[in-house]
Parts: sequence; C-alpha cells; structure tokens
Amino acid sequence: MDNSKDLPPRLTRLTFHGPLSEARAAGIVDRLAKAQPTTVLDIGCGWGELMLRVLDAVPGARGRGVDLNGDDLARGRANAKERGLAERAEFVEESATEAGLGTADLVICLSSSHALSSAQPPLHTTEALRALRRIVTPGGRVLLAEGYWQRPPTEAELGAMWPDARPDEYDDLAGLVDRAVEAGFRPAWIETANRDEWEEFESGYQSDVEEWLAAHGDHPLAEETRERVERHRASWLRGYRDVLGIAYLTLVPVESVG
Repeated sequence: MDNSKDLPPRLTRLTFHGPLSEARAAGIVDRLAKAQPTTVLDIGCGWGELMLRVLDAVPGARGRGVDLNGDDLARGRANAKERGLAERAEFVEESATEAGLGTADLVICLSSSHALSSAQPPLHTTEALRALRRIVTPGGRVLLAEGYWQRPPTEAELGAMWPDARPDEYDDLAGLVDRAVEAGFRPAWIETANRDEWEEFESGYQSDVEEWLAAHGDHPLAEETRERVERHRASWLRGYRDVLGIAYLTLVPVESVG
C-alpha cells in the first residue's frame, strides 16, 4: 500500500486564510463594493475568497489574484467557476515582485506585504505601502491586513514564536496606521481581528491535520507531521496568542496636489 498518497487534506476547514469572520468579511465587502471598483487586484491571494466576494457584489468588475501556491490558486479557480465568476476572475501563479501588476481600483493585500518588499520587518510594511500607493488608481481603495503587537511581547513569548522573533518586528496599531498615512493614504476604516476570529482561524488551520494524525499514527510521515503541527500550536498558545494582532485597514489614496 502506498501510504504516501494518503495525505491530510489542506486547509479545508478555512474559508479565509486568516482570522476573518463571516460578519467582518461581509462588512468589508459591502464597504469596498460601494466604491464600485471595475478592476480588483489581490496580492498573495491564496484562493482569493474575499476577491471573489467583491466580484460577486460588483457586477462587471474583473479581478486578478497573484500567488505562488498552485494548490490554493486551483481552489480559487474552482470556486470562481462554481459561482459563475470564472470569466471575471483570473488566478496567476507568479511572484508579485516580478509580475507586471499594473494598477487597479481595489488592491487587496491580506498579510502579504512581504510579497512587495524584501526589507526586514517592520520596514517591509512601509515599502509595501508605498508600492500599494503606486498600484491603486486615484479614488480607489486598498484593503491591507497587517500584523501589529497588541502589547509588547515578553522574552518567553518571543522565544516561543517563530525563529528570531524580535520585539521591534511589528508596530503597535497606532504606529501601523501612521505608516499608512506617511505612505500617502487616509485610513477610511480601522478594525482588528478579535480572539474568536483568531481561535477559529488557528483551530481551522490545524484541524485537518490533527484529525488525520488521529487516524494515521503509523503513516511514514506521521512523526514529521506531528512535530510540525505541535510546533505551530506551541507557537500560537505559548507565543503570539493575545500578543500578535491583525489589523484590517481600508485605505484611500491622497490625491496629489499641484
């Protein structure tokens, strides 16, 4: 028997690849749709769920999602076809730094600012915001999801997070918004993921694999998979839980003067 083919499904419990509830997503889509974008660009789109919802809310709008994960892009294409959006939604497998992104009326960048800058955090956020300012059309909108510290992390919490986690890796929320203003935006809407959204995301992120491990303890990849998910769970529960936040910023570019 070839057990290597019997691998856990990937992220099937997640609707969005981030801590975003249905209620918050609906509010975001409603606000973005009121601006009536004709072109939508989703940078680091994954399966582009939010982009598809905007396209569904704005008849005639066209969207382009860019990502490097072929499996996620295939999921996005399948979802677009199922919803009758395949003619208006394009999913492209390429790097955002290499792609000819062009401009768009609505630019979505959900926890993907690293795709627009090779600088070390938090400077990469500033560089990404400047890039987004160049990409969005006059009068358009940018939806940026970006991390921030809800409070300063302790040394123990930093040690439990990802390798080389630093206390200066993120701004606080006010500092993050300041970066957006300095890059040429006005923050039309500021909101942050709550604990329920984080717990739903983190549980959904692990759930497929946890259930697979419970049923496939003798699989050749079980030990490696178990170590990976336990590392991630410890990073969340002992490290960034209630410390790292995600802000959803709806940004409007400031019109040039003169």
